[in-house]
Amino acid sequence: MTSETVIIGGGVIGLAIAIELKLRGTRVTVLCRDFQAAATHAAAGMLAPDAENIPNEAMRSLCWRSRALYADWTRKLEELTGLNTGYRPCGILAPVFEEAEGQEGRGAGGEKLIFSSPSSPAYWLNREAIHQYQPGLGAEVIGGWWYPEDAQVDNKALAHVLWTAAESVGVELKDGITVEAFLQQQGKVVGVQTNAGMISAAHYVLASGAWSNELLPLPVRPRKGQMLSVRIPEFAPELPLKRVLFGQDIYIVPRRDRLVIGATSEDVGFIPDNTPEGIQKLLQAAIRLYPQLKHYPIQEFWWGFRPATPDELPILGTSYCQNLTLATGHYRNGILLAPVTAALIADLILEQKSDPLLADFHYSRFQSKPSTSTPMLTHSANFSNGHRSAISPQHSPVETRLIASLPIEDSPLIIAGKTFKSRLMTGTGKYRSIEEMQQSIAASDCQIVTVAVRRVQTKAPGHEGLAEALDWTKIWMLPNTAGCQTAEEAIRVARLGREMAKLLGQEDNNFVKLEVIPDLKYLLPDPIGTLQAAEQLVKEGFAVLPYINADPMLAKRLEEVGCATVMPLASPIGSGQGLKTTANIQIIIENAGVPVVVDAGIGSPSEAAQAMELGADALLINSAIALSPNPGAMARAMNLATVAGRLAYLAGRMPIKDYASPSSPLTGTITS
Repeated sequence: MTSETVIIGGGVIGLAIAIELKLRGTRVTVLCRDFQAAATHAAAGMLAPDAENIPNEAMRSLCWRSRALYADWTRKLEELTGLNTGYRPCGILAPVFEEAEGQEGRGAGGEKLIFSSPSSPAYWLNREAIHQYQPGLGAEVIGGWWYPEDAQVDNKALAHVLWTAAESVGVELKDGITVEAFLQQQGKVVGVQTNAGMISAAHYVLASGAWSNELLPLPVRPRKGQMLSVRIPEFAPELPLKRVLFGQDIYIVPRRDRLVIGATSEDVGFIPDNTPEGIQKLLQAAIRLYPQLKHYPIQEFWWGFRPATPDELPILGTSYCQNLTLATGHYRNGILLAPVTAALIADLILEQKSDPLLADFHYSRFQSKPSTSTPMLTHSANFSNGHRSAISPQHSPVETRLIASLPIEDSPLIIAGKTFKSRLMTGTGKYRSIEEMQQSIAASDCQIVTVAVRRVQTKAPGHEGLAEALDWTKIWMLPNTAGCQTAEEAIRVARLGREMAKLLGQEDNNFVKLEVIPDLKYLLPDPIGTLQAAEQLVKEGFAVLPYINADPMLAKRLEEVGCATVMPLASPIGSGQGLKTTANIQIIIENAGVPVVVDAGIGSPSEAAQAMELGADALLINSAIALSPNPGAMARAMNLATVAGRLAYLAGRMPIKDYASPSSPLTGTITS
């Protein structure tokens, strides 16, 4: 099947973009895994950029712009379908409890205050005014903010209207279609592999929300939200709550016959279902805010998965591939941002018009900028790990000879969007001479070489002239923070490393190997300091490759904050003890959604092969090569071992049995 534009994702963002493109004359197909599972259905429908007091200036501007579009946008949808979206410019009331008193800019006597912007006013209501304005609030409420320009929409009604509108204008809607992988050639997407076969288009839009990371290496994680509704009892003479209440860790949204209460925010992956703890927290906070609802009958519980990024801002705009556009990671504001996202993405695709605001939401704030010829990582269900790719492989010369004519499907190593043919990384330390280091790196066929920033800066022995010794147009520098004992030190040195890479011509190199090692005897990394430094460096746009103990929980946390890889040690640095942490490394590999690089402690090629056979994506080996009597030969041996281990992993090991099994069958043998 071929379409002009294929949109992956049938939630509010995907459908809004589809309708906008179709109304501008484009043929559009929407591929939806499960329409009812979209976060749209699990939301409350608040349009609350002021009540949420969004701190990021660009995000505030984007939200304000979208809120301003909402009245015309929903009216257009209602005219297309004859259905009601439930849009209400009702304003939002944010009550304040006594312990939250002392907010900046508050007034006395209910006077109008400008809280965020002249275009977005807020009013402070004192205790008397707020209780008069909204009867029934809890006795602990001592005042509150009134945000007159915030609004709400019935999220479930909106989802139905969007689907109906898309059908009415001729968008081809395909529900129950799971996209399994992007297929790419020469920097372009040439198709998507789905459970219903291959689908091709001229252009593609990724709008699959919390599931985006299953297709591309984007730092989008599910953030579970639990919610419930209570029914307004028949004895109530009229709707008792007339406006949205936005409280501390709680909101209550009035609908015609019920009150919607939400929402938790839980970093638990895709674990479904409501929990007693989650519902209890919501009810306690809601009753404190609006006590009379404790008498209302519970109507319904539900949950959903918001698409969260490390900075809680969406990812919008162009991607590594020239015909793939990103519109995901909207977190709490997908419904609010639907109109402006649709307009900006349509302008970008059809007119190549990039609004200045898009620059603040580009994916590159999390990852290093890839070269124009670099294909993007794709995901496939063919392998056990989410980060295995179905792209046709590109191999080093040795690997090419070994794999020729074999029915083996592999993928290149892709880290932070950059593709590497070799799965062996090497270092520059401990060599007896610059010449030995040069020969070894050449013999290893590696493409990534790690460099200690501090040692280069101080011209430490063995590092004099290092910058000039290697051809940095062919080798990707991995600056490392070796020698740093605290998170603060490591962050500072990482920034210096980025500048060092730029000075050597790698303008787009944001890679850093993060080492935080206060233990000078055993050189074991500090897990707390590593996590702290990683969080900050990811926010600053680094592609962080953290060196860690083989701790599966730490590895997962580092992945969740946006690290480009995890690098567990096999045994202590420079010890040559080999794989002492096999069981934990296997767990890390099994659960990782980013490449796993085994780092430190490998002493021989057999150990390198064993690490790759476990399913590691790559190895970093320095001491075993540099300290060998013949470093060049050992570098070549490590290269061959890495390739052999990878091939063995892909081929699959024979089962282990408790008994012998003859190599030759007994049937057809000569008998007396």
